[in-house]
Amino acid sequence: MLDATPLMKIYARWRIARLKRRSPREAQERELMKLLHWAKDTRFGKAHDFAEIRTVEDFQAAVPIASYEDYWRDWWRESFPVHDNITSPGRTPHFAVTSGTTSGKTKYIPVTREMIASNKKAAVDVVVHHLANHPDSRPLAGKTFMMGGSTDLVEQAPGVDSGDLSGIAVTTQSAWTKPFAYPPTDVALWEDWEKKLDRFARDAFEEKITIWTGTPSWMLILIDRMREIAEGRPLFPNLELLVHGGVSWELYRERFAPFLAETGAKTREVYPASEGFIAVADRAYEDGLRLIADNGIFFEFVPLEELDSDNPTRHWVGNLETGQDYAVVLSSNAGLYAYMVGDTVRFVDRDGPRLKITGRTSYMLSAFGEHLIGSEIETAVHDAAGDQGVQVAEFTVGPVLHAERGGRGGHIYLIETEGGSADADRLAKRIDERLSEVNDDYAAHRAEGTGMEPPRVVLVGEGGFERWMASQGKSGGQHKVPRVIADADRFRAMLGDFGVDPESGEQQGQ
Repeated sequence: MLDATPLMKIYARWRIARLKRRSPREAQERELMKLLHWAKDTRFGKAHDFAEIRTVEDFQAAVPIASYEDYWRDWWRESFPVHDNITSPGRTPHFAVTSGTTSGKTKYIPVTREMIASNKKAAVDVVVHHLANHPDSRPLAGKTFMMGGSTDLVEQAPGVDSGDLSGIAVTTQSAWTKPFAYPPTDVALWEDWEKKLDRFARDAFEEKITIWTGTPSWMLILIDRMREIAEGRPLFPNLELLVHGGVSWELYRERFAPFLAETGAKTREVYPASEGFIAVADRAYEDGLRLIADNGIFFEFVPLEELDSDNPTRHWVGNLETGQDYAVVLSSNAGLYAYMVGDTVRFVDRDGPRLKITGRTSYMLSAFGEHLIGSEIETAVHDAAGDQGVQVAEFTVGPVLHAERGGRGGHIYLIETEGGSADADRLAKRIDERLSEVNDDYAAHRAEGTGMEPPRVVLVGEGGFERWMASQGKSGGQHKVPRVIADADRFRAMLGDFGVDPESGEQQGQ
């Protein structure tokens, strides 16, 4: 197979030099003006006078922040699935089907040809930064294994389809890249995830795979499946680069350590969203992810404490601050403008700029006013497990409220561990202590038990979350276990699926 790495190294040197020269502020201003010009004759562009906007401040005054529900109600629902010149020029050819991690509601996110091109450029940037950090690597000497969901798209109308974003990416890949991609299209079309996993496990010993991308939880499942049939053969003997994203890597680092030591592969984190490719690691893991400032997206950041304000402060690259938790708002060539993505981030460096993902806006758990964010919850669970020498495979937390107790209640954690047996009561106690240390609101509501009851932990058996996801029709690499379910009714339903009594926090029959 042709090794395209030497050509990529030439491009990588040019790209890195360009990033060093280019001001992120100037790049973002340029991207915004390009987007406004591109969409000025759409219905949305005319309604918001895009042709008259000249500055970031003009844009922020003309276009209010909006959620998916706002767009669906005001712009997309009436004509779905045929969107002709509504928020993007021409007909929108694809819709990425996704569900909110905590809401469970199906969303149809527009995917334009321009967005697809931007995503491809961002994927190249991943390899660029890998080579910048590991110049002796040969990532393009083999195939790229994109471990995603089914590529079987649903035709919604002539020239319009919908499905997993990974499926859209596979079906729109350039012809010249197909010999360098795995899996083949016919296998990628399979909907039976178990059958697909078995095929992946067998092929991974035979194919020369040098780059592997996917969601960590499903990658681990494949690694386990491969070990079952390895018969002494090395796993992924040619692997150079493992690309991960979509969930916090902190929960998975220790579990991947033996595999990475065995293969010698390096890791690179990415921050992709259904609405666009947001950031990529350009340095070490601890340095955060570099915002992609010159690739079809204009970013804004709203302080988390102002989310409920009628007129929140809208920061951008020109005036963002480090150490502040922000909700991400973007305008992109998917036909989205001042769109609330639903993620929260914190910048660690303005030079880049570089950020760390802290959770979801709906990933906040505040049924009692405790105002916990995703990163606080994940760190507490990870630390509590580490104290007992075990690792967290998956977990979910949600609130349980007791009407007969005046609305009092607390949190129940469903936690699946590996690497040894865990004590549920000790986990709950340590999680409680850790959250009280890092979050004053949580500590206040837990003080003397006057506001919230102590958290409870229910241990889930091995493979329990995988089976539950399958029962929800969400097997596959694009689907993630919801870390937080803020909706109390939906969380009670999930507890029922696991046989847990929400009043006692005990599994029935135990």
